[in-house]
Amino acid sequence: MNSALELNIHLLLDTAKKAALLAGQQIIEVYNSDDFGVETKSDESPLTKADQAAHTIIVALLATTNLPILSEEGNPIPYQERKSWDCFWMVDPLDGTKEFIKRNGEFTVNIALIKNGVPILGVVYTPVTNELFYAHKSIGAFKEIGLEVRKLSPLNPLNLENLRVVVSRFHLNDQTKKFINKLIEPTIVSMGSSLKFLALADNKADVYPRFAPTMEWDSAAAHAICSVLGIEVLDVITQKPLTYNKQNLLNPFFIVAPNFLLNKLSLK
Repeated sequence: MNSALELNIHLLLDTAKKAALLAGQQIIEVYNSDDFGVETKSDESPLTKADQAAHTIIVALLATTNLPILSEEGNPIPYQERKSWDCFWMVDPLDGTKEFIKRNGEFTVNIALIKNGVPILGVVYTPVTNELFYAHKSIGAFKEIGLEVRKLSPLNPLNLENLRVVVSRFHLNDQTKKFINKLIEPTIVSMGSSLKFLALADNKADVYPRFAPTMEWDSAAAHAICSVLGIEVLDVITQKPLTYNKQNLLNPFFIVAPNFLLNKLSLK
């Protein structure tokens, strides 16, 4: 599978991009309607018609690659089954459902290709702004808006002064405030979903501390994009990169920052 994977990486990327764009169209249709069909899942998180429609179309397209698919909105797959997967798709059909319901536009479609626990390819689409981010080490990282395609560049070295810190609209807790208070005259940028990762990839933020719960599908696609740009996504305790397809799909608390900045930051 490995050699075939390398040969077909462009086909896999094209399939994921197409899936994200078509899912985005489905999401916008619901977004512009009067009925979101909001339900509450067992974990108390919201679910809408848009989540379900996006899941259906993404799974249908990714199934053509003959790789396993793990989607937030799919049926739970036992660890005993998925632990043998060396390569699979990890999907969040609609990341930022709370933002979707609030109609603030800050939600995304996340599709990642995971190989041996590492996100190697990522596609993130923002339906409202029509921004498509994608990356793989063989081609680099890109931002696409319609016919305009721009290659993203790694961040330039920074000092600790005036850092742009991106935080969640819903999870600015005491631990996050403690981290921010250690910095010198930081600028706070609040936004939802995986857009927080993309703010670093697009040079609109410098660091993203996450001291609140997230799931693997929340971070995988954007993690892949950040990695290509030299931006790490590190467990704050082990200070090692997040891994995927764990028995428990809950992420540990993490920090997202470029390599050159991490040794200057206090992670604990």
